[in-house]
Amino acid sequence: MSKKSAPRRVADNEARAHSRSMRVSPRKLNLMAQLIRGKTAEAALAALSFHPRRIAVEVKTVLESAIANAENNHQLDVDQLIVAEAYVGKSLLMRRFAARARGRVGNIAKPFSNLTIIVREKKETA
Repeated sequence: MSKKSAPRRVADNEARAHSRSMRVSPRKLNLMAQLIRGKTAEAALAALSFHPRRIAVEVKTVLESAIANAENNHQLDVDQLIVAEAYVGKSLLMRRFAARARGRVGNIAKPFSNLTIIVREKKETA
């Protein structure tokens, strides 16, 4: 007697990819999510490939994973995919300190973020 499989978290025409603990602040990562939200998968990959921000490389990896999930796990057409959702969440906050004058401490917060990308197969307009 095995456990029943969990229901899908996304619709039948969707696939998702999730990345945890990316070493960037959620505010900066959200700029990348806004950049690709609503675009076709091909246009989003092109935008991330030539973007100057360091984190664009990791966001591109997550997007490629979502596209691969759509193709291999859910048999969706890659040419018809759009980035339906791209959202960012907070993860842990690594706290460090820097010594300051007169024996005091300056706090340094090194935030981490989570990223979820959902791609959807758009309907054909016939």
